[in-house]
Amino acid sequence: MAKNRPIQSSASRRSHPLPEGYVEDPFAGPMLRFQASLPCLPVPPLASTVSKYLETVQPHLSDAEYATTHARAHDFLASPLAAELQRRLEARAADPGMKNWLADWWNEAAYMGYRDPVVVFVSYFYVHLDDPRRRDPVTRAASLLKAMLPFRALTESKRIEPEKVRGMPLCMESYKWLFHACRYPVKPVDTAAKFDPQTHDHVVFVRKNKFFEVPLVTPEGRELSAAELEAQIERVIALAGNDKGVPVGALTGENRDVWTDARAALLAASPVNGKSLERIESAAIIVCLDDTVPVTREEISWACWVGDGRNRFYDKHQLLVFDNGRSGFLGEHSCMDGTPTLRMNEFMLASLALNKIDLGPARTETTGANLEAPRELKFELDTRCQEYIDAACTRFDALVGQHGMHVLHYEGYGKELMKRFKVSPDAWVQLVKQLAFHKMFDRPGVTYESCQTRKYQRGRTEVIRSASNESKGWAEAMLNPDVTDAERAKLFRRAVARHLQYAAWASNGQGVDRHLFGLKRMLRDGEETPEIYTDVAYSRTGHWELSTSQLSSRYLDGWGYGEVVPDGYGLSYSIDEDYVRWTMTSTRGDCARLKHYLAEAATETRWMLERAGE
Repeated sequence: MAKNRPIQSSASRRSHPLPEGYVEDPFAGPMLRFQASLPCLPVPPLASTVSKYLETVQPHLSDAEYATTHARAHDFLASPLAAELQRRLEARAADPGMKNWLADWWNEAAYMGYRDPVVVFVSYFYVHLDDPRRRDPVTRAASLLKAMLPFRALTESKRIEPEKVRGMPLCMESYKWLFHACRYPVKPVDTAAKFDPQTHDHVVFVRKNKFFEVPLVTPEGRELSAAELEAQIERVIALAGNDKGVPVGALTGENRDVWTDARAALLAASPVNGKSLERIESAAIIVCLDDTVPVTREEISWACWVGDGRNRFYDKHQLLVFDNGRSGFLGEHSCMDGTPTLRMNEFMLASLALNKIDLGPARTETTGANLEAPRELKFELDTRCQEYIDAACTRFDALVGQHGMHVLHYEGYGKELMKRFKVSPDAWVQLVKQLAFHKMFDRPGVTYESCQTRKYQRGRTEVIRSASNESKGWAEAMLNPDVTDAERAKLFRRAVARHLQYAAWASNGQGVDRHLFGLKRMLRDGEETPEIYTDVAYSRTGHWELSTSQLSSRYLDGWGYGEVVPDGYGLSYSIDEDYVRWTMTSTRGDCARLKHYLAEAATETRWMLERAGE
């Protein structure tokens, strides 16, 4: 199943006049002042969706298969059942109490009801740009936390400015899940809880698999300085010692049903365990202090993505700090997508880089001497609990051991050159991916590109179906030595235009996939599933071989996630002024080959346009 993926950077949040029809609500607080004006997610016209569907499946079908799909799609469009499903969906969307007809269904299907381990399959990571002034883990962790606290204050008080795209306010409802929140394993559908920051004003560190609680304020209510946080972090490292503890956190990387049973076993084993879990789950954030020293892009990306599976608590957002001062972030994906967490990370990193954060008084010999020592959150484990933990570690190692990761930091050009050619950078990079896939497999890749729909109430994402008849025609021309560069350039621009058109549809809630998903959910017991859903085109073109998403930030040195189908690739990317960076993950064992073809395709695309005199 395809997961939502984080998209876009703060570069898209520019100042524009407020569009007509949006009204500020002064009583909602700055963060939520536009919420009531946001439109509801539309239900696309049925004929429009069927037409787009047929166009997007055609590149992946033989002529005979397409003929069958075309007939079945038009039979569906003409059927009384399709009209009835559309009517039911429109009625659901028109319900005054229904802010978003898709949100609850999608959150359950793609996240809370998804039972595979969150790590690898759902979580996403950011690699922070290195900070040359903070090369040790203590100062790095303390500074990140100190820079996070103003963002937490703005968010929890609802004073943060709403995000906007081209002047249109975005839904800010998911921001409540940034801090003091946790996902919980429950059968058959997980849930989430949000804790009161006033009564849970603490952070939890994990070191050597052991958990330690540290208050973020003094008993008098004063926020700790960076120097005081450093003192507390040093104490955490000292208390953790050199011996690793039993990795209770590994249970959060289990299958969700197994973790549900294991959590029940923990609670049954001792009341101490419930109290420790509550302090972990209610913390502002988890800070993982790893004892590793990753250096290369692959090493640091791997460490941020999965770590060792033990010194973690995957049901919460986590800051990651390594013993060489490198750092990153691991996102818990069920309640929010990537733009809010990116904004938080950019706020922290930019504040530190530009010296915009008051870190407090310089450290002295007595700094932190009067603070309460970090408290270890202990667990009392019986044989059953230990068996669950041992099994979780074994399964994690096996799952992660199947995976490969490569990072391509391509410095041949970046968005500056793409804009010189008057081409959308995102469309350019998506076409490069299609050409690379053609080089590798001699056909288009079934591609999921995530597009946010947060302009709507409770909006999350829609799919941009990036493979098109136009992209296929261009890729085939690039591989045909008899086609001129002038003709290739013409086909390239045609494919770019098609990509931009579909991206606009998706961002306006007019894509194919969420609508077809909603119509299928409207089927009632006893009603036969329409053939459009059992046809080969539906399963083939929803099998996302390339799960792609763009996130670009000058403060990140990488980001990524796992594949969403067993034979596919997770393919995140960033576009800067003078480079493009891809992170690819897969169990196929051929990421190095894809890396090669991506670099080759990127270079050949530039050469083609230059030779064509573009």
